[in-house]
Amino acid sequence: MANQKPSIAPPIAVFDLDGTLADTAGDLVGTLNVILEREGLAPLPVHQARDMIGAGARALIERGFEAAGRELTPDHLDTLFQQFMVHYGENICVRTELYPGVTEALDRLERAGFILAVCTNKVEEHSLRLLDELKIGHRFAANCGRNTFPYFKPDPRHLTLTIERAGGDPARAIMVGDSRTDIVTAKIAGIPVIAVPFGYTDVPVRELGPDLVIDHFDQLFAAVENIMKPMAA
Repeated sequence: MANQKPSIAPPIAVFDLDGTLADTAGDLVGTLNVILEREGLAPLPVHQARDMIGAGARALIERGFEAAGRELTPDHLDTLFQQFMVHYGENICVRTELYPGVTEALDRLERAGFILAVCTNKVEEHSLRLLDELKIGHRFAANCGRNTFPYFKPDPRHLTLTIERAGGDPARAIMVGDSRTDIVTAKIAGIPVIAVPFGYTDVPVRELGPDLVIDHFDQLFAAVENIMKPMAA
């Protein structure tokens, strides 16, 4: 009909996974330590290695070996990466837990009509498996990992294609993350970003210029409203 208004996509909230929705450090570092011990190296304490997380498994292995003072050839890194992926996939939710308030925050966003999605540098298979283990996988209209598209964060197309797959509109989207990678990705994509300070980052997130920082997921809905209201005006 000529007078029919065009439909408007619902707002969408896109979440990083590691260090944002879930504290995965125990299982990621646990797998890294299995690899280090196989190579005759001392394991790393979780508190020391947690900030090595966030750029994918290859980077975690490289950083772990760098901390141990051992160089890696590209071929050896490839071999260790395959070992890492197998072990981690089999031990993906041993010590991993959702951060406090995540379930309630997702409930509130859903009640307000938000689409939910995940954009992570975890491989898609592991992301899907972990979120199912944590009993929240069904909530997300799209769960897009490092290998879902030809692009991954900080390439902004990883985020915009995730939004598209979920049925959202980048003009009505918001990103929630914990690291420089998430903040840079969202900024390049022109999408506002809320940061949490309890994840995995080598620089405090407040120094990286997100639109807002929340200290607990109890604060997420109000932060989203604060950012989205001007967008809806």
